[in-house]
Amino acid sequence: MPAHNPFKAALAARQPQVGLWLSMADPYLAEVAATAGFDWLLIDGEHAPNDLRSTLGALQAVAAHASQPVVRVAHGDTALIKQVLDIGARTLLVPMVDTPEQARAIAAATQYPPRGIRGVGSAIARVSQWSARTDYLDIADDEVCLLVQAETVQALRHLPGICAVEGVHGVFIGPADLAASMGHRGHPGHPQVQAAIEEAMRTIIASGKAAGTLTSDPALARRYLELGCTFVAVGVDVLMFANAARRLRAQFLPGAPSAPEAEAVPRSAAY
Repeated sequence: MPAHNPFKAALAARQPQVGLWLSMADPYLAEVAATAGFDWLLIDGEHAPNDLRSTLGALQAVAAHASQPVVRVAHGDTALIKQVLDIGARTLLVPMVDTPEQARAIAAATQYPPRGIRGVGSAIARVSQWSARTDYLDIADDEVCLLVQAETVQALRHLPGICAVEGVHGVFIGPADLAASMGHRGHPGHPQVQAAIEEAMRTIIASGKAAGTLTSDPALARRYLELGCTFVAVGVDVLMFANAARRLRAQFLPGAPSAPEAEAVPRSAAY
């Protein structure tokens, strides 16, 4: 059985992949999102209240659909990476990677010996279908897709070295943390931050690695795709729900537009 990771193959072919961030931390809603047709879905274990079991539930919920799951772990811990890979994650996003040394250590955690240090326990794990994939150990290293986040001034300074690390397949620019690192916390749209993001994207793309990011601004998302980014998340599920719920409630507050006027609100603005 050959290594199978459609998301990794798409990045290697430089095919743009449009994604959605899953922060609801609920497998049922992950399954709903999987019916929308996004190329990839980010299961967030850093800023959403996902643990190993809820991450497993989300992986199971989206497995029957074409959308490819990407799991963001809380940090680049070797043991955590081993557990997430064993429950079936094939693509990982690891936050706060500032140096090539960090990137190398994380890459080693995703690979079995002799390439890396991943513990061998796939025989009892979901990723091998509990040993039904009899050649899993032979193809596992090639199946993993590792994405690391560059989201500080230090990371951008070390970006060429991070991109050069074998086993790193893409670099994700984190706008919010980068803005904070640059002294513009809460303002990722600041011209200095945006200039740094675009320059970083050019560096990543020139290295031959995939570049990615997250933005809820459709115009900005299209701009990044035009620059050559290959994985861009264009929304966050919990914010989509919160904003839609607030808009709906606002229609029934005193002084709100009548029903016909409310219906005239562009549907595109309501997701």
